[in-house]
Amino acid sequence: MGTWPARDLDTIGTSEEVQISTRRQDDTLSRPTTIWIVRVGDDLYVRSGFGATNPWYRRAIARPTGRIRAGGLDRAVNFDVADPSLRSAIDAAYRAKYHRYPSNILGPMVADDAASAALCLRPADND
Repeated sequence: MGTWPARDLDTIGTSEEVQISTRRQDDTLSRPTTIWIVRVGDDLYVRSGFGATNPWYRRAIARPTGRIRAGGLDRAVNFDVADPSLRSAIDAAYRAKYHRYPSNILGPMVADDAASAALCLRPADND
């Protein structure tokens, strides 16, 4: 597994939103999806607020490579299913980072559906 350079980890981890592109069946990149991201330790996590049925999430699971853009960076990534034992830490990171949003917006990101559709983003070796 790759590790993020400190500068990339800081830049991406503090970005309010990121753009994620997943790979289609024909290996082309999808249009970017704007999504929230959190940092837990030296790892970056995203969740599908609409759960595992969201198209970008299904593509990320089927073909776990793509790209992320944030803070002026554009990086190749691998998508790994997040370790379920980290749910509390990821929930806490979402609550801390996005606390200013009303509960009808933040709530779904820390609900069961989103927590079950969490991915850890790893830097791809081929960037």
